[in-house]
Amino acid sequence: MLWVLNYFLEALRMGIFTLMTGRAGPSGYGSATTAEQVTQGADASGLNAIVTGGASGIGLETARVLALRGARVIIAARNMEAANEAKQIILDDCKAAKVDVLKLDLCSMKSIRSFVDSFNALDLQLNILINNAGIMFCPFQLSKDGIETQFATNHIGHFLLTNLLLDKMKLTAKLTGIEGRIVNLSSIAHVHTYEEGIRFDKINDQLSYSDKKAYGQSKLANILHANELSRRLQEEGANITVNSVHPGLIMTNLMKHSIVLMKILKLLTCLLWKNVPQGAATTCYVALHPNLKGVSGKYYADCNEFDPSAFARDVKLGKKLWDFSHKMVDSASLQ
Repeated sequence: MLWVLNYFLEALRMGIFTLMTGRAGPSGYGSATTAEQVTQGADASGLNAIVTGGASGIGLETARVLALRGARVIIAARNMEAANEAKQIILDDCKAAKVDVLKLDLCSMKSIRSFVDSFNALDLQLNILINNAGIMFCPFQLSKDGIETQFATNHIGHFLLTNLLLDKMKLTAKLTGIEGRIVNLSSIAHVHTYEEGIRFDKINDQLSYSDKKAYGQSKLANILHANELSRRLQEEGANITVNSVHPGLIMTNLMKHSIVLMKILKLLTCLLWKNVPQGAATTCYVALHPNLKGVSGKYYADCNEFDPSAFARDVKLGKKLWDFSHKMVDSASLQ
């Protein structure tokens, strides 16, 4: 149960009283803020957004609120039946909503490339990319490309997807003058990872595999990816920001592999948990709020900036992960 202790200590560092009470932070928002509240008055008309994993949970709520504020939303999901049901939920909530559904399996690089081809065929600009989808605490298995599944889905899949969409986002920002925004969903779980932070030489090592640490490793990678991409885009002078967020503790389908354990944890830490509208708030805040114009390479929780772990702030580790991820993608492409 070391991972539970690590999560609790991180919550304590972030301000456990604030988490429990929902008291607003410097941004004017806190853990009790909902996605609708944090985007009140925001006008996303004319913006196009992709939300991975937008068929359920906080991904669906994120897609719904972005659509409610006027954005055209592309739900990227593996389960097309669930994605179409999510689309209908959004349309029932807002008849004027603009929603498209495209198939995306982040565990397959072939599927990711196919998704990008399908998106490009829509001939749309791209303003916002929400890298929301993920899997959690899975038994050891390899992806279709031969990569440990949590690392493949949570990090490598989004790394490739983002890189393939980056030119589109740069061009959109240049033509429209509107800042592009990329949001990586990380987690407080990034603090509970392997001793090295990222096990570059043991990503696929089944014998020493830990489902909890592998998840933490992938969530650490989400932050490092956002920080390194932000650094590179700033060097280019590209009008795109990249930030990472911890949505909070929310009981969703993501926890299906440890549902009993998570229910026990929720019972022990009930005051720290959020509902889905609250869980989507930080994502929507970072994606739409005008106060974050020009802000990049930061980590947010409860709609306020926080310092992530030392590993997550390690620039050298971020650069190493970037090169390692490129090599993994290139190697898979040659197979």
